[in-house]
Amino acid sequence: MLIIIFLLSLLVIGIDQWVKFWTVTNLEIGETQSLLDPLFSLTYVQNQGAAWNILEGQMTFFTLITVIAVVVVTYLIFRYRKESKFLTIGLALVLAGAVGNFIDRIRLGYVVDMIQADFIQFPIFNIADSSLVIGVILIFIYTIFEDRLKGKEHGGESGNYNNK
Repeated sequence: MLIIIFLLSLLVIGIDQWVKFWTVTNLEIGETQSLLDPLFSLTYVQNQGAAWNILEGQMTFFTLITVIAVVVVTYLIFRYRKESKFLTIGLALVLAGAVGNFIDRIRLGYVVDMIQADFIQFPIFNIADSSLVIGVILIFIYTIFEDRLKGKEHGGESGNYNNK
């Protein structure tokens, strides 16, 4: 199971980096191309901060935070690998998102964003950002429903672990 979790992270990182490469190669900064009209389009922007371009230009801060996050998330994957699929897949997606954007920051000095939601007013984002959000949602689901998920995955009833 552990190898699958890290392969999932690598797959998401690969897709993220490929889409970013395609975007930089095929679009000019600020250029928009329709994707799923009227839902999504691709618009190439360079983000030098975090979400919504906050903390713009704080490379040392982002490097430090990302290294800490990657170490902690990797530890958590090893520590809780047998705990829950929701948790480990969520952690794998968080890891992939952090590494995907970290590669951009180190290689380019900014993060390539391109996915624009045309149906709502929302900042432009990328695959790594989506991976982070989905990963956090899965971890949140695990946290809320931890007892129920453990009971179903281990074939027991929720809350009856100590009654043997």
